[in-house]
Amino acid sequence: MSIKIENLTHIYNPKSPFETIALDKINLDIQVGEFIGLIGHTGSGKSTLTQHLNGLLKPTTGKIFINGMDITDKSVKMTDIRKKVGLVFQYPEHQLFEETVYKDIAFGPMNLGLSEAEITIRVKEAMELVKLPYEGLIDRSPFELSGGQRRRVAIAGVLAMRPEVLILDEPTAGLDPKGRDEILSQIKELHNQMGNTVILVSHSMEDIAKLVDRIIVMHKGTVALIGTARNVFQQVEKLESIGLGIPQISYLMKKLKTIDPNFKDDIFTVEDAKEEILKWIRRRENA
Repeated sequence: MSIKIENLTHIYNPKSPFETIALDKINLDIQVGEFIGLIGHTGSGKSTLTQHLNGLLKPTTGKIFINGMDITDKSVKMTDIRKKVGLVFQYPEHQLFEETVYKDIAFGPMNLGLSEAEITIRVKEAMELVKLPYEGLIDRSPFELSGGQRRRVAIAGVLAMRPEVLILDEPTAGLDPKGRDEILSQIKELHNQMGNTVILVSHSMEDIAKLVDRIIVMHKGTVALIGTARNVFQQVEKLESIGLGIPQISYLMKKLKTIDPNFKDDIFTVEDAKEEILKWIRRRENA
């Protein structure tokens, strides 16, 4: 699904002493099947923006088009939009509430009025997508599972709705490195398999750099930068001026370039840095 945002402004507590402009005239175009990274400091407007995309928040002014449909129009049924736009909140496992894994994942499809057979198909499909064993877990309480497994159950509950747009707000928050890497690799694999539009909110520049097609940088309710990882992370001074930075590995590569100008410094992932350093070593050995 494509997303078009026109002059989107959101003001919390308008006309009060606590009035806050959370979004200020946002304009964005997201194409079908894109993997978007959304970054920015706490309070930059990231979560406020994502919650507009499935109607959890209403704009103060502006319009949002999902596949050409203006979802800010009062005639639009938001239940229909939420079937297509799935939102996974930060710490989604806190939203688990059913007595079994099956019931938790089936909750959304059940509310769509689907048959029991179709619900079971969707639960199995969603669990397979997040690498959870169906037979071994469906009758267990989600609260007996590990933190990473609970996170995957929560994500599966959204995937069971078969959303065409998947929004994930800091999906790895609080996980250990192993659980974090597992979740991120599954998100990338899901995108590759389903070809849906994915918006990933994250504070990790390293994660964003290796996963997404384009990056949107938010600052004080506005879009500060937008472009590919290469384009955005080359603007080091701009990022640092708003309190952000580039992946740590990029700082290392820039330092190495001061030692040997043959080093490439437009590198943003550990894998690419490893390859560049190995090339440098081979050049030295053959010199």
